[in-house]
Amino acid sequence: MSNQLSIPFKKTRSIPIRQAVKDYILSAHPDTHPDAFKNDITEWEALRKDCIGGVVHPDRIQSAIKYHAQLVFILTKLPSDIGLEVPYCPVFNESSQPYALRSLAYEHRSSPQGLKKAIAYYQNAAGTLNYLNSTALPNLRVLADLDTLPLELSDPVISHLELLMLAQAQECVWQRAYLDGLKHALLAKLSMKVASLYEEALATIRERPPSLRNIFPTGWLYHVEAKRFHFEAAAHLRKSMDDSDAKRYGHEVARLSAAHAAVKQSYDAARRIGVSKLVMHDAKSLLDVVQKELARAERDNDLIYHHEVPALSALPPITEVSMVQSLVSTSLLEPKTVISHGEALFKELLAWGAKTAIRIYNERRDDLIKGEVREWAQRSNDAAIATLRSLNLPAALEALEKPIGLPPSLLKKAEEVRAENGPAQVESSIEDVRNLAERAMQILNEAMDILDQEAEEDEAFRKEGPFDRLSSQEANRELAVKGERYRDILTHAAESDAVVREGWEEWENNILELTWDEADLEASVPSSTLSGHSRLSSRSPNLTQTHARALRVLLENLDNVQRARNETVARAQRLAEADDITLRISKAASAFEQWVAVKPEMLEDILDEELSKYEKFRTMLEQSEQKQQELLDAIKDRNILFLQSRKDDPIVKEREHALQSLDLAYHKYKEIIRNLDEGLKFYNDFGNMMVQFKEACKVWANARRNEMMALTRAMNAVTLEPAPIRSREAPSNLTSSRSTPVSPPPPATPRSRGIVVDLPPPDSADWEATQLPPAPMMPAKKSKTPKRTS
Repeated sequence: MSNQLSIPFKKTRSIPIRQAVKDYILSAHPDTHPDAFKNDITEWEALRKDCIGGVVHPDRIQSAIKYHAQLVFILTKLPSDIGLEVPYCPVFNESSQPYALRSLAYEHRSSPQGLKKAIAYYQNAAGTLNYLNSTALPNLRVLADLDTLPLELSDPVISHLELLMLAQAQECVWQRAYLDGLKHALLAKLSMKVASLYEEALATIRERPPSLRNIFPTGWLYHVEAKRFHFEAAAHLRKSMDDSDAKRYGHEVARLSAAHAAVKQSYDAARRIGVSKLVMHDAKSLLDVVQKELARAERDNDLIYHHEVPALSALPPITEVSMVQSLVSTSLLEPKTVISHGEALFKELLAWGAKTAIRIYNERRDDLIKGEVREWAQRSNDAAIATLRSLNLPAALEALEKPIGLPPSLLKKAEEVRAENGPAQVESSIEDVRNLAERAMQILNEAMDILDQEAEEDEAFRKEGPFDRLSSQEANRELAVKGERYRDILTHAAESDAVVREGWEEWENNILELTWDEADLEASVPSSTLSGHSRLSSRSPNLTQTHARALRVLLENLDNVQRARNETVARAQRLAEADDITLRISKAASAFEQWVAVKPEMLEDILDEELSKYEKFRTMLEQSEQKQQELLDAIKDRNILFLQSRKDDPIVKEREHALQSLDLAYHKYKEIIRNLDEGLKFYNDFGNMMVQFKEACKVWANARRNEMMALTRAMNAVTLEPAPIRSREAPSNLTSSRSTPVSPPPPATPRSRGIVVDLPPPDSADWEATQLPPAPMMPAKKSKTPKRTS
């Protein structure tokens, strides 16, 4: 049994490294076969096995350091989360269920292997803990949910352990100085620093919640408290000896009084349950010495010296002398010194940051093509169509130029609708959209039912007795909020679907006309004879024709602008389909130092430069939109002159109306088809997401049930055990916030801050394997030319 504390080895289990790495490479590097890295995977598995196996001993430090170095390099190639669950048991309670996090950063761990009395070991342990807290854990804390991160990896606990290691190292320094027979004054200074470090270690935990304090074994913090007062007493004792040598007898008595008060507190703490008997023995021995020395000094001063005994506050403080510091091994700070580049695992694999940069670029490029090219072009085309509709063009010209029969442009549109079996396609798509929407809502309801059922079970469970775990309302808040957000999206999508169906019901008859054969369609459109037309402008028949020809030229120019715009979109799409920046990103990533973790933001300049090649398409579309507006303005002006040159003729007006109605029906058909296609894509993507969300709720609910059963078993086990004997002693300063001293709960009782299972946190992106697709755009209700009835 030792009178100092050591940190146990953190136990773990074997993990399926091979399968997780293969799955990651297949998904993230489809052009690379996992077998190309089978030797790297085998070496990784062997290193981990060697690192976690066997017993804790200084000889195993090199295995841990080498594995750490490989992990540092691996994390420059692979993301922290490759779908691999990494389990570790709580460090002070190995029998508890292990915490499993989907993060390779969880493999960065520290162990004071072989730490006993050696100062170097304690300082290295403190340095390792410092490295863990400042370098390794920040990556894990960013990725892991705070509710699922093991408490032992929190900043207060790691800081406490680092200060504890420094305190014990300073204690070893004091012991060595004592054995070497150094002066009392120096021993006092060294001892006061020991007390100060123990006090700092205690302060990091003392005011923390019970959940943090209770992770330590019974008696751990009382041990630290006993040490803190023991060495404060030792400092005053040694300083009293120095005062005696200097004939400061009043000071000697004051120092011994302070030593007596401190050592009594040390002895009180050392007698608590769980504290090593050696610590209590040390405190008792020191108490005996101080009591004898104090009695002697008071007697001598009263009978012989008659010096005034000052208050302790009036004495000069004992200067602390520190001889220790946190020493971080070069092997941790510079892992590349441990393994050569040739030994580094996965060195030929493209860094995950570079792979992420390629994905980000592809997403930005696709968004640019969709939002700033295709949609921009579509908006411009829609604006031109809307303007021509408002002007009754080109129907007015076609009615004038072709008084009988149908214009070729309209025949072509009707042929397209017939070839596509348009009405049947619309009806089928509407039904498909309805079915997919109902299915998505059904799955969402089933997922929410799972959460509701778990809440009912939790409510019944909580009535059986007090258990330290979150209620369902608190624990599933993220999932519930996400479910309501999904429901809102589906509601909005349903409103869009209703507008599309209304548009179809409104235009169905007119679109059906376009499916008639050419003879029937032509017969449905009134004709205007030349003689009828001559009545349009008897005053100046050539003037109407002049304006008509000018309008036709402007419309042809507008068609040319639209064709050029569509070709611009096609060119941008072809460039995007052939665009692959993998080679350039790989070359840029390889230019960085091999041990540097390449992050996407480090390649931002390349992404911006590559995206700039699409800037010309935006410029071309902007120029096209400007040219179109000029043409539309000219068309409006010319159309006014054209209308003024004509007089109303009911026959011509009726023909114009019929042609415009058919033309508008065609555009409405294309709009409805486009909206239905967007709806089908949306619901297919959304349905897949709902399946994943339901599965996430199911896994979460099962985990809660498992936790409930574990708590029940643990409580049953506790009720069968005899009640522990509790100390009758008054609480020390360590537990001054409690009204009565309370023994820590038995280790078998689970302490649940969250669900200790292999799950990501509820707000993690892992619940959503795909990005949430946007809801289909709700078609705007546009003003239209009144329909005619057949």
